[in-house]
Amino acid sequence: MGKLKFEHPQEINSAHMTTSPLDSEEFIRQGHMVIDFIADYYKTIEKYPVLSQVQPGYLKKRLPESASYDPEPIEIILQDVHDHIVPDLTHWQSTR
Repeated sequence: MGKLKFEHPQEINSAHMTTSPLDSEEFIRQGHMVIDFIADYYKTIEKYPVLSQVQPGYLKKRLPESASYDPEPIEIILQDVHDHIVPDLTHWQSTR
């Protein structure tokens, strides 16, 4: 995948960090980000090894003890998926 084009975490508009339900425009914005993320993954899947290169329990060691009560912006969530999950998946869709 290419480098995600997200703002730096400290620069993310606090209006996107809300505990209230998403309004329709924000829902669409975030939905487009997820679709773009997935499409970018499929465009670059060949750069990843087909089989996972990590040991069982790899991700558990990186997770906090409990979930946060404070929501994180979608930009941070997708960056975490990009950095910590995608590189270590078994990429069964790969043409390799």
